Amino acid sequence: MVLPNDFEPHNHWYPKALNATIHPMISFFLNLEQERIITRYCHMHPTVNRDKLSEVLQHRCKHFVWGGADLLNVTSSGGKRQMVVIENNSCPSGQKSMPLVDDNQEQGSYRLMVERTFKPYLKNLRNKIDGGIAVIYDKNPMEVSGYAEVIADVMNEPIYYVSYYDNEPSANVKFVDGVMQVLYENEWLPMRAAFRYLTQKPWNRLPVNAKTKILNPTLACLAGGRNKMVAAKAYDLFNAELQAFGLKINMPETIWDVSKNEVPLWVKKMGGHAVVKVPYSNAGQGVYTIVTEDELDAFMELDFDYDLFIVQSLIGNSNWSSTTAAGKLYHVGMIPNQKNQTFIADIRMMVSSTPSGIKPLCTYARRAEKPLADNLLNGTDSWSMLGTNLSIRNEDGTWGSDTNRLVLMDRRDFNKLGIGLDDLIEAFIQTVLSMVAIDKMAQTLINKQGKFRTKLFKSLNDDESLLEEIMIN
Repeated sequence: MVLPNDFEPHNHWYPKALNATIHPMISFFLNLEQERIITRYCHMHPTVNRDKLSEVLQHRCKHFVWGGADLLNVTSSGGKRQMVVIENNSCPSGQKSMPLVDDNQEQGSYRLMVERTFKPYLKNLRNKIDGGIAVIYDKNPMEVSGYAEVIADVMNEPIYYVSYYDNEPSANVKFVDGVMQVLYENEWLPMRAAFRYLTQKPWNRLPVNAKTKILNPTLACLAGGRNKMVAAKAYDLFNAELQAFGLKINMPETIWDVSKNEVPLWVKKMGGHAVVKVPYSNAGQGVYTIVTEDELDAFMELDFDYDLFIVQSLIGNSNWSSTTAAGKLYHVGMIPNQKNQTFIADIRMMVSSTPSGIKPLCTYARRAEKPLADNLLNGTDSWSMLGTNLSIRNEDGTWGSDTNRLVLMDRRDFNKLGIGLDDLIEAFIQTVLSMVAIDKMAQTLINKQGKFRTKLFKSLNDDESLLEEIMIN
C-alpha cells in the first residue's frame, strides 16, 4: 500500500536524469500553446488544413488516453526530412529519463500525467464500484511506483501497488464479474479504477470488457497500442481520412498478415533489406532487422508463438535502405562524435489526452549500440546499428536497462541529436496523429452496448494464437 506523501524523487529517476538541467529548447517546446504550434506547423506545411489539425489536437480520446510514440529522424535521397512513426505504446516509459522542467515541481511530469489525464479519466464512472485504486505492473518499477505515489497524493487516498506478471502462478490480481480485485493482507479488495503498466500480453490477464476503469484499457492495446498489426491498419485508415487535409502519419511501407513462409518474398521485394516484426511484442523484443542472407536464414530458423508477422521497409544508411514505391529513406543520425562516427537514435514522445486536447508530457532519445556503417560486410550485425531500445530481458524473465545509450533532453545531450524546434513539433504532431488513429480504431471495435466486437477484430487480425489469448470478460 502506498500512502500520500510517500514520494521521494531519487527513487523515480535515473541518477543522470535527476541531476540534469533541461535544455532551454525542450522547456520552450513543452510550454508552447496549442495555437502557436498549429500556426507554426501550418506555416511550415502550407497544404495542411488548419481546422483539421486543430480538430485532431483537440481530440478527446476515449480509450487510448496515454501514449508514447517512437520516431525516427529520417531524410530522403532528395534531402526531404521527416519524422517517421515506428510504433505508439500504450504503456510508455519516459518519466524517469526526463529532467525537471521546473525545479520547484519535484514530481515533474508524473504529476502532470495524473492531474491532466488520470484524474479526469475517472470522473463520471459509469460502473459505481465501491472500491479503491490500484497500480498494477509487470515492468519498470522505478517509474510505475512513482505514478503510484503521485496518484496517492493527487487522489488523497491509499493506492494498492501490485505486481501482475504474465504466467504468474500466485497472482495478486483477479477479476470477479468484471471487477478487479487485489490481494492485500490476505483479503481480496475490489478496485473502482486502476493505472496499469502491463507490457507483456496484457489481454491474457485484463478482460476487454472490464467494469473497473483501467488506464489504458486492454482495448487500446488490441487496437494498436500493443498490436503492430492492427496499428498499421489503423494508420492506413486514418491516413485515408487525412489525405484531403494535407496531413499524414509518416510510417515505413508496411505489409501485414504475412505468414512466416512468405517473409523471404517480401524481403526480396524490398531489395533484400527489411524489418520483420512479431506484431504483439514490445520493448525491442520480436523485431528482426534483415540486411543479409545470413540474417534472413537466422530468422527463418526461429520458432514463434504466433502465425502472422508484419514486414516493413528498413531505414538504414543511404547505401543500404529498403527500396519502396516512395523511394528510399535513411537515417539522419546524431551529430558525428569525436571519432567521426554517426550513431542513429530514435525519439520517444510521450503525450496524454486532457480536457483541453492532447498535450506533450516528456521526451527522450535512445541511440544504437554501434555506429552506422557506410557499407555492409559479411557477418554484419544490423541490430547493433539499428536497434535502439534500452530494455534488456534477463534470463530469469526480469528486465534491465542499458542506460549508457540513453540520450537526455538536457543541456549536454540534446545538442548531439541534431534536431531543432520544428523537428520536435513534427514529432509531436506525428505522435498525436498515430494516437488518434488507434483511439478511433478502438472506438470502432466497441459496439453500442460497450462490448468488444470479436468478429470485427478477427477480420482485422485473424491470428488464431492471439485470439485464443484474449480475455473478453
